[in-house]
Amino acid sequence: MRNVLTIAWRDIRSMFVSPIAYVVLTGFELLAGWFFFNLLGQFNRLVAIYSSLPRANVTWLNLNDAVIGPLLHNLSIVLLIVVPMITMRSLAEERAAGTYELLFTSPVRIAEIVAGKFLAGTAMVLLMIALALVYPAILLIYGNPELGLIGSGYLGLALVAIAYVSVGIFTSSLTSNQIIAAVSALVITLLMFVINWPAEGAGPTAKAILTYLSVTEHFRELVRGVIDTKDLVYFASVTAIFLFLTHRAVESARWR
Repeated sequence: MRNVLTIAWRDIRSMFVSPIAYVVLTGFELLAGWFFFNLLGQFNRLVAIYSSLPRANVTWLNLNDAVIGPLLHNLSIVLLIVVPMITMRSLAEERAAGTYELLFTSPVRIAEIVAGKFLAGTAMVLLMIALALVYPAILLIYGNPELGLIGSGYLGLALVAIAYVSVGIFTSSLTSNQIIAAVSALVITLLMFVINWPAEGAGPTAKAILTYLSVTEHFRELVRGVIDTKDLVYFASVTAIFLFLTHRAVESARWR
């Protein structure tokens, strides 16, 4: 465990030495703020319009459905671009800098290398998401959103981000070019995002498979406040599969 934490801490420090961490964090929070205040403005305009109507009933207007849900869905799309930017250097940089071989000759197991890289990426995305909690906090001060839905929605966003980190670590293990690693991760995560699009026109079996493989289907349930074992198993499985593939990729590189 000590080796894992050492590798993770080294990677986290290297992120903050370069501008990438600050650019990613600032960009993500600015986009989150832009989405939030636009959605909140739309919600307030709807309330004003319906309140001005005679015998209007505005109780159906809900902060979670009108603001938090769309905000989280928008941020899940932003993660498609942001996470590959965070993970692209994790192992690709080691290859390019010639320190890959040093990792292999050190008394550190491959599993510890992979776990350390994954932990660093996970810490970064969780920090990013935690900072975005300021927006629901604003609603708590001035409104009455449902805390359970906010909690499950942000849990879903964190699980999506962690799954994307595992994909990014995997693509970074395959190349020494950080741009190729980032683009490859973007392609895979985008496929996970849109794989259910042709499901409606497919047969029952194909529809069920495509729906289950889609990250958006499982994320949507968590945003709705439904914490189902099926969805948790999906995210855990995706993460575990790509970490296993990363382990095999690094192991094969060791013997070349």
